[in-house]
Amino acid sequence: MEPSKVVAPPRLIFWETTAGCNLRCVHCRRLDVLDQVSDTDLSTDVAQRMIAGIAADYKPILVLSGGEPLFRPDILPIARFAKEQGLRVALATNGTLVDDSKAQAIREAGVARVSISLDGVTPATHDRFRGAGNFVRALAGFDALKKENMSVQINMTVTKANAHELPALYDMCLKRGADALHLFMLVPVGCGVDIAETDMLPPDEYERWLNWFYDRDMERKIELKATCAPHYFRIVRQRSKEHGGLPPSHHRQEAKGSPVAGQALHQTTKGCLAGQGVCFISHTGELFPCGYLPLSAGNIQQTPFKTLWETSPLFNKLRDADQLEGKCGICSFKHVCGGCRARAWYAEANEMAEEPHCDYTPPIPSFEKKEGRI
Repeated sequence: MEPSKVVAPPRLIFWETTAGCNLRCVHCRRLDVLDQVSDTDLSTDVAQRMIAGIAADYKPILVLSGGEPLFRPDILPIARFAKEQGLRVALATNGTLVDDSKAQAIREAGVARVSISLDGVTPATHDRFRGAGNFVRALAGFDALKKENMSVQINMTVTKANAHELPALYDMCLKRGADALHLFMLVPVGCGVDIAETDMLPPDEYERWLNWFYDRDMERKIELKATCAPHYFRIVRQRSKEHGGLPPSHHRQEAKGSPVAGQALHQTTKGCLAGQGVCFISHTGELFPCGYLPLSAGNIQQTPFKTLWETSPLFNKLRDADQLEGKCGICSFKHVCGGCRARAWYAEANEMAEEPHCDYTPPIPSFEKKEGRI
């Protein structure tokens, strides 16, 4: 990327507020989950300086994640501080620690939305991933938040073991008053590596469920988003020709951040946004393109966030679709999909390799055929 090229602002910043968590989920992105907050978690002062620095240059959504963010005794004062800095604050929790008083405190802290993870519509399915009794506890947390009129979204990690419950989960979200349903296609990282071979959807099933998701998106009944599923943006382009327009999720996901010199406020979205519109800050301050791609751009305790975001060679490489390899490199949808860079890394130890779980075969460009490159 040329130094003079304008870098788009971050749209979503996920901050792993702590490595501590009360659950031991089999698909967790971490291997070393702790029973308490860690001595290496960013302190309150460091966290506030980080947030103030980000807010001085950008206005992304800040997602307070973990581990379990509610493990931190200072998490709600931090949320309030971030809101005062002009950031929209979201809280990503497993829901099991949320009771009526905690739900009220979350609302009063100015959190705009809470996401709760549900990996099925039955205790048997959800608890297979997250431990016995946690389905009931998560729903109790959901209900407590809704009583406070909070905006609550449901996150589901999709695998072979629970994909069949997607239609029922969609119906449950409508009936219980969820504001959004976000699907996360399993990425083999952390604990997820151990279940990748048995639980990851094969490419054809991946494709089938994303087409089902498009049909639900076109119903316009609830906010939907496919995450870690960049192929969805190709499917949208292909199928929108039949329907004469893009689904609601596409318009909602336009970039909305503070404008940079010469840059429009709104920018068309795409599939994989790792290091482009999205990034992940670890509990120690390491900056990653996303929470599933274990390649660091540096540490915000040593280098300002703005400097890392705008000048990181890793991030700049990920922003250049012309550096994609394999079938992603020749695909006409590479600028709207891009393939999952984390799955590419898992398969090839190369973040620019082709997405290994894509069922689409792009036509070989005629010039490639002539020159015998493929």
